[in-house]
Amino acid sequence: MKKRVLALVMSTAMIASVLTACGGKNDAPAQDTNTNTNTNNDAPAADAANNDAPAADAADAAGDDATADTSNVDYGTGEITIWVAENVQTFTQNQIKAFQEANPQYAGYTVTVEPVGEGEAATNMITDVEGGADIYGFAQDQLARLVSSGAIMPVTGDYATWVAEQNDAGAAAAAVVGGTTYAFPITSDNGYFMYYDKSVVTDPTSLDQIVKDCEAAGKGFYMEINSGWYQPAFFFGAGCTLTYDADDAGNFTACNTDYASDKGLAALKAIINLHKSPAFVNGSAANNATNFAAIVDGTWDAEAIKGVLGDNYACAKLPKFTVDGTDYQLGGFGGFKLLGVKPQTDANKMQVCMAMAQFLSSEETQLARYKEVSWGPSNVAAQQSSDVQADEALSALAEQLAETIPQGQYPNDYWTLATALGDSVIAGEYDNASDDELMAVLQEFQSTCQSYAQ
Repeated sequence: MKKRVLALVMSTAMIASVLTACGGKNDAPAQDTNTNTNTNNDAPAADAANNDAPAADAADAAGDDATADTSNVDYGTGEITIWVAENVQTFTQNQIKAFQEANPQYAGYTVTVEPVGEGEAATNMITDVEGGADIYGFAQDQLARLVSSGAIMPVTGDYATWVAEQNDAGAAAAAVVGGTTYAFPITSDNGYFMYYDKSVVTDPTSLDQIVKDCEAAGKGFYMEINSGWYQPAFFFGAGCTLTYDADDAGNFTACNTDYASDKGLAALKAIINLHKSPAFVNGSAANNATNFAAIVDGTWDAEAIKGVLGDNYACAKLPKFTVDGTDYQLGGFGGFKLLGVKPQTDANKMQVCMAMAQFLSSEETQLARYKEVSWGPSNVAAQQSSDVQADEALSALAEQLAETIPQGQYPNDYWTLATALGDSVIAGEYDNASDDELMAVLQEFQSTCQSYAQ
């Protein structure tokens, strides 16, 4: 406990200055461990002047000018472990090598980059903070758990300002818990939007018209309405809320929901209307879709869908749906990848970790990562690059993310409950139900969701 308190006290003072850097794509293979020894590396060197901050002591660091040249500061030596997804392990190794070569004041640290997926990383950190990585990637829905377990340190001062200013609003919000920033966003690409055949779909902004076009062409409209991930597109789009509060121990303490309302009724009626169309197919995976003209899916299936639609390939944010004469914009969940730093007891090592985490989330590194593995940037400048703008799927997703909320933590039972609701719709159980009967269904759903937090 003393170590954790010390780390947090130091972090408040130490991370007042912003460190910015750039690194480019590196095609050369990297070893598992980065050392102080220079090696041939094709990645552009980071700007040392923009990546330095003194680490003499906490009090001095708090007042330093972020632009000061502190390349002669000795940050000492040590070991740093970084966990990232396997498909960016080599990329991250190469970026860190370039960073250390351009910033020799950080080169005394041996950096080991290990392949640990975003979901697994958070679980491992919570299970064993002491044995966990110093810097690690994770999905935003794990942040509250990491904070409550003391596995992540706050990002304060100019660092927090940098996160808010450099990233899109959704990604920046996903890094915040209780008004405090805890992480560095690295992607805004985990969400869903619509792929469509532009030779069939005449108006991608209207769900009713899309369904009509699909029916007329004998094509399918794919959307997974029995999924707790996709289903909220209707409910959130109608203006409903469904979120959970949790205490420091990770226990759910409250469910904030208003599904049993006129807004929820409009959403449920829209789902039922969609299910009734002969064009509707419940699904969201391109490899399982046949003869489709529209599918609600994510960036991970872009290449597969391009292969099917060819010259008629097109993307758009989700359309609007109409119920009882009122239009609603489909919403849903948004997902983001973040980088966290474990609380540190050594001030110098903490400063190096923060510098590396910020470097790995910078505009230049995000662009290089996009070019390497097609991860969509959260950095607003990177999103405006010609390469990213030319990516139709990412552009559509960026528009859709403006209509979503970051996915927080939900009880496992919620996902099962949402599936059951969708399955009942698909089975036709509510095809002829009255508004009162549908409201009773929603009330039961809402009460059950609330019971998970009692």
